[in-house]
Amino acid sequence: MKQILLSLVIIIPLCFVPSTFTAAAEEELTLEEKDAERLNLYKKVETLTNIPWYYLAAVDTYERGLRRVVKDRPKEIGLASIFFSPSQWVGPLNPKLDEQEPLSISMFGGLGLDGDGDGLADPNNDEDILYTFARYLEQYGFNKEDFRIALWDYYQREQTVSIIDGHASIYEKYGHLNLHDHVFPLPLRSNYSYRSTWGDRRGWGGRRIHEGTDIFAGYNVPVKSTAYGIVEIKGWNMYGGWRVGIRDLDNIYHYYAHLSGFEKGIEEGTIVEPGQVIGYVGSSGYGKAGTQGKFPPHLHYGMYRDNGYTEWSFDPYPSLKSWERKGFQLLKQGK
Repeated sequence: MKQILLSLVIIIPLCFVPSTFTAAAEEELTLEEKDAERLNLYKKVETLTNIPWYYLAAVDTYERGLRRVVKDRPKEIGLASIFFSPSQWVGPLNPKLDEQEPLSISMFGGLGLDGDGDGLADPNNDEDILYTFARYLEQYGFNKEDFRIALWDYYQREQTVSIIDGHASIYEKYGHLNLHDHVFPLPLRSNYSYRSTWGDRRGWGGRRIHEGTDIFAGYNVPVKSTAYGIVEIKGWNMYGGWRVGIRDLDNIYHYYAHLSGFEKGIEEGTIVEPGQVIGYVGSSGYGKAGTQGKFPPHLHYGMYRDNGYTEWSFDPYPSLKSWERKGFQLLKQGK
């Protein structure tokens, strides 16, 4: 039945209006306008395939994050960022790597499909890209577990499946894509201090570098989520003490450590937004569960980027300064 369905997809013309979107037009759009255009694309494909738009948005957002850090991936030409290698698109044995004829692509086992009804399967066409990935997902079914299985077969990495699944949950909750705001992790009117400490040496537990910025403040000062995201980890770590890990929509993992405790309702899987309290400044860590007071109270804030294979720490200090400046500007404006 799945094979018959895929054959019909190739033979029956679609009722899409051919896309007139160009790379030049994309460059002229604001971020809000791009979000609106993307949402229209996702929902258009949803009507044809019954794949919920927020699943498509989640995959596209994840791949957009990869394009920023993976050097062997070209910059997207349009609005869609899902990447297919030439052999994936046209078929592994197809001698013509720039093939755009849907029937020929199908004969060679390629994934590429015509999504806008122009008779071509163009790997640089937004509607063709999204329609192709939606049809891939559709082969597995329509519930959340089917979606996770399809992603595992495609990416072969559980971390990637979890990240995309989290993105989908966030988009489903809010119903739109304009979720780019960030805030400083402590109240701006509280008494705090910090400097760039990323890369400094640490000795407890063996030689290692400091993978974050320490923000010193009093006990129980509220700690806020800096971004829209989903809680991946909550609990004890012998280095970080009571800590929370949150994944945002840029695939970045935000690490909040040495807390004195957690805000009620913050659990693994909780969706959070900028400014939402997740815990409180403390001095936990460097020992067994419950160890406190081995250093002055502070928030250890770390940021880790995912590239589809692994994660690495990068300096959060520039982001913190940027969010702090913007926060003070908003306070001056009475917002």
